[in-house]
Amino acid sequence: MKMAFVSTIPIFAGYIMLGIGFGILLSEKGYGPVWALFMSIFMFAGSMQYVGVDLLASGASLISSAVMTVLVNARHLFYGISMIDKYRGAGAKKFYMIFGLTDETYSLLCEAKVPDDVDRHTYSFFVTLFDHFYWITGCVLGAVIGTVVPFEFKGVEFVLTALFVSIFTEQWLSTNDHVPALIGAVSTAVCLVIFGSENFLIPSMLAIIASLSVLKFIRKDKKNDN
Repeated sequence: MKMAFVSTIPIFAGYIMLGIGFGILLSEKGYGPVWALFMSIFMFAGSMQYVGVDLLASGASLISSAVMTVLVNARHLFYGISMIDKYRGAGAKKFYMIFGLTDETYSLLCEAKVPDDVDRHTYSFFVTLFDHFYWITGCVLGAVIGTVVPFEFKGVEFVLTALFVSIFTEQWLSTNDHVPALIGAVSTAVCLVIFGSENFLIPSMLAIIASLSVLKFIRKDKKNDN
């Protein structure tokens, strides 16, 4: 548990601020702390919750909301596939771990160097739990602040971008192998130019998965030759 807490400290800072931003935006649309509490508990999807604010305010249909959810969160399909082996044997804990697999949690679990004397499944469970708790706390706190304190809302949504930039920077500095990061950045940039800002997400994820698979095959082949 201690190792999981220490690992999630960077996420704590980001999720509190990101959650506060969401809670403030939600309250600005007329939805109070109770809405923030239940959305953060049962949705636990940062970007989709931000989108959900507008869906709620505009009275979007269930079908429109479902389609938007699939489009926004399609990347989680690839996250889940890559975690099948890591979650195998986790028992009942894996259901919550699957539910709580956010971008930031996925990033931490992929990069984690868990000692032999620490159960990896327990570590993964508590990383997920701590991140979820941070998010709930931030969302509710933001909704309370938005309800009682006059606030200028312009620019609040940028906190999501700032969090991803900080995570990318931390991972870049923590390893000497920058090839996967460069693959992700280049693939995303190319797909953004080709498909546009509305349609680049799924193509970029497919390109990243394909490129990383080829990279893994090449490195494995070289290792076998040596």
